[in-house]
Amino acid sequence: MNAERGFLFGGALSALVAVGAGAVGAHVVPRFLPAPALALYDTAVHYQMVHALALCVVAFACSRTGNSRSAIAAGAFFAAGTLLFCGALYVHALAGLAQAARFAPFGGASFIAGWACLAWAALGAGRTPRSRTGDIRSPR
Repeated sequence: MNAERGFLFGGALSALVAVGAGAVGAHVVPRFLPAPALALYDTAVHYQMVHALALCVVAFACSRTGNSRSAIAAGAFFAAGTLLFCGALYVHALAGLAQAARFAPFGGASFIAGWACLAWAALGAGRTPRSRTGDIRSPR
């Protein structure tokens, strides 16, 4: 599987999970969780969906940039951020393990790094590498 398909698949799968988690959060979880834990859960669902869509954008960026390192890094950071940030919030909210929240800042930093890498990939998207042998300049 190439990077484009991998990130598109990962983004779609993460969005599927986010929609399911959102439905459970709207209909089941409020019966069992206090308001502060429910707020953490909702935050996790929100950030998971946003970054699931970001992974789909990364798939597009990979196709536009020829699988540039910065586009691939963006996808890796978004995936890591989803696991660390959203995962920590889900575990904290559902299991009551406050220690899990220690991982959330690393996930947040991964999200920030992912957006920086995606911006860097966008800056180089229109560039095509020049061939040294094919670069013939007309005399002036």
